[in-house]
Amino acid sequence: MLLLAILVLGAFAGWLANLILGGGSRPADWGELVFAGLVGSFVGGMILSLLFGDGLQLRASGIIGSVIGAVVVLAVWRRVRPPAARR
Repeated sequence: MLLLAILVLGAFAGWLANLILGGGSRPADWGELVFAGLVGSFVGGMILSLLFGDGLQLRASGIIGSVIGAVVVLAVWRRVRPPAARR
């Protein structure tokens, strides 16, 4: 059950990051968004949760950090991927 919650939160954070970066509400590559969401959640969510003193519990600061982290990861990923992979 925890694994499913982590995947859903990662997909949601990646989807929000895609919206923030202007990718539209119906992305073509969900794998990219889930990856960005999971990595962003791990990095951004953990850093903000620890900075605000929430520990590793699910709090608003961790969710906000997850979205911010996903935006950063997705922006960097879109910048460095080969031109042939861009749509």
